[in-house]
Amino acid sequence: MLSVQKQVTVFEFGYLGVGDKAKYSDRIEEISASAYKYLKELCACEKSESRFLRPRFIDNCDVLQVKNYAGVLFTPDGTQIEVLPKVAKKNSGEHRAQHAQDSLLNMLKTLKSFRHLKTNNANLAKNKMPLLEVFISQFLSSVNELIKRGMRSDYVRCEDNLAFLKGKLLVGKQVQHNFINKHKFYVEYDEYLQDRPVNRLIHSALKKVSGYSRSANNQKLTQELLFAFADIPLSSNIKNDFASIKLDRGMNYYETPLAWARLILDGFSPLTMQGKNNAFSLLFPMEAVFESYVASILRKQVPDGLRLKTQASSKYLVKHKGKYRFQLQPDLLLHHASGEKKGQNACVLDTKWKLVSDNSEADEKAKYGLSQSDFYQMFAYGHKYLNGEGELFLIYPSHDGFNEAIKHSFDFDDNERLRLWVVPFDISASVINDDERLKLPEGSILKTVFTPSTQAGVG
Repeated sequence: MLSVQKQVTVFEFGYLGVGDKAKYSDRIEEISASAYKYLKELCACEKSESRFLRPRFIDNCDVLQVKNYAGVLFTPDGTQIEVLPKVAKKNSGEHRAQHAQDSLLNMLKTLKSFRHLKTNNANLAKNKMPLLEVFISQFLSSVNELIKRGMRSDYVRCEDNLAFLKGKLLVGKQVQHNFINKHKFYVEYDEYLQDRPVNRLIHSALKKVSGYSRSANNQKLTQELLFAFADIPLSSNIKNDFASIKLDRGMNYYETPLAWARLILDGFSPLTMQGKNNAFSLLFPMEAVFESYVASILRKQVPDGLRLKTQASSKYLVKHKGKYRFQLQPDLLLHHASGEKKGQNACVLDTKWKLVSDNSEADEKAKYGLSQSDFYQMFAYGHKYLNGEGELFLIYPSHDGFNEAIKHSFDFDDNERLRLWVVPFDISASVINDDERLKLPEGSILKTVFTPSTQAGVG
């Protein structure tokens, strides 16, 4: 079982290196030679695992740059690398790493596989656990709660050669095994046991995480829980056990530990690195996480009569030989669900996990760090989904250099019929009122739509 030997923390787009040059560089996080070799081999492969790393050369040193993923990744030598969202690097304060972790956990709750996350746990803030320990802690807590409420048993079909007759005599096997020992009975019977698929899977997940935790509290609790599962065998076929799970009435308290067990046994994450070395990752593509989080917050604020649709895909860029080509798919589309304008689109919103800035004249001259390709994309959305007239919104994560919307709109024509606003979205876990996360400019259509008094419209 792999155990964690060293922990390294780096921000998105940070650098990992090896040797003295990396050790004395302010921009590079040093890792072991074996860990660097393993990651470099992954970076060079053609599989999906190479997406989160790329080779670079800085400060006279060959390095690997982490791309737009956040989470935890492991190497076979036990190195644990924690990757935090890049937004925190733009913020001031000595607790940037902790704030970045809190923000990431807060956003992950909106992903389907992580909706059982509890970020208001007092132990998280008190102990300042690494990300991996947070996930292990919550899994263990859910299993502990399950044991307190009682593990369910089920009738299990058994075969055995017994000294007494029980259940159904298997004549063929009786002749085969007991032709001489006629005092025995080869029988098939049902027994009421805790050896059922869901319990075997949770036991297997406990066994898997037992070697990864460095927290004394987690290690202690893991051993206690494993003792409670001592009479339940490990799963010999994880895929079949998941397929045969049946949660009976009153077993809803199994749902959370089972959800964790599925993540753990599948490799922990949306991007796995399981292979012959048995290393795995817990990495999340931040564009998808940010988009999911923004959608979940805005959906709560949409008033009656409007609906928020995610990943709209009804429009195409061109038509060629009678077939539509190049599908246009904005992240969020606000449309009228009732009234005179029913069926019409109100505005288009698109999320971008990029850092922009708006706190100096220099930022304006540098176009605030905005991408021309993003504007082309929004121009196409505006003409296809809004018929060339209306408002579009580009939503970026906020930070100390970008915490208010860019005051003036970007107009695609002199008549201001199609306008684009660039707005920040606060991902901080410390924000209590979600209505305050999206900072809308005065004069925009959404300023009057997204108000604290509106009710949610589900799309």
